[in-house]
Amino acid sequence: MDLIDALVPESEGTPLVCVVGAGGKKTTLYTLSNALDRAVVTATVRIPIFDEHVGEVRVTDDPVDAVAAHDGPWPLGVVPEREDDRYLGYETATVDALTETDVDAVLVKADGARMREFKAPDADEPRLPAASTAVLPIASVQVVGRPLTDDYVHRPERVAALTDREVGDTVRAEDVATVLTHPDGGCKGVPGDTTVVPVLNKVDDADWERTARTIARRIHERADVPYVALTHLRGGDLVAVV
Repeated sequence: MDLIDALVPESEGTPLVCVVGAGGKKTTLYTLSNALDRAVVTATVRIPIFDEHVGEVRVTDDPVDAVAAHDGPWPLGVVPEREDDRYLGYETATVDALTETDVDAVLVKADGARMREFKAPDADEPRLPAASTAVLPIASVQVVGRPLTDDYVHRPERVAALTDREVGDTVRAEDVATVLTHPDGGCKGVPGDTTVVPVLNKVDDADWERTARTIARRIHERADVPYVALTHLRGGDLVAVV
């Protein structure tokens, strides 16, 4: 299994893959989009300007027509509006319609994390399209051993509530597994037939791989997922599938 096979699972129609969590969401989107021949990158939430990571970005209220008419370089980014240093995201139904286009995959940023290593979703997120074929809840393994604070975790109080810990406690492997598999965490709002593939990123060496494998075992104890992907996405690497 390679990185594309692991993170863009086969589906009957056009894959619509949503990335949620923290510790590598945008890197996941850009790595996958550049490994595919014809990929669309978009968002249902705000996303930093990403023109340098794709072949072209189109700001449009009609992304379906923009994708259908596109004859320029791939991957193609589509967004509805620019606001300062970010693009806004589409309504989920608009993203659903992109599965009608002739592309290899639609890749979607579906929540925010403010560049932290780990997170739990807020009340109004994630924003997952109904046509999602896969959801990738992601966390950086390098949060393990760090304090459960704003320095490393987006919304540490929500993580604490899901894991029965206290803000300021040391993050454990089991805490990462709990949040990624929790119905109010990484699996929040996932449409019924959608494949969930937890992703443990920043597996930079053998020590972090051991940590990731511990988290993966805990994930399998808690959730019925096909596998857990261990990645080093800045290098474009699938380290292992557990």
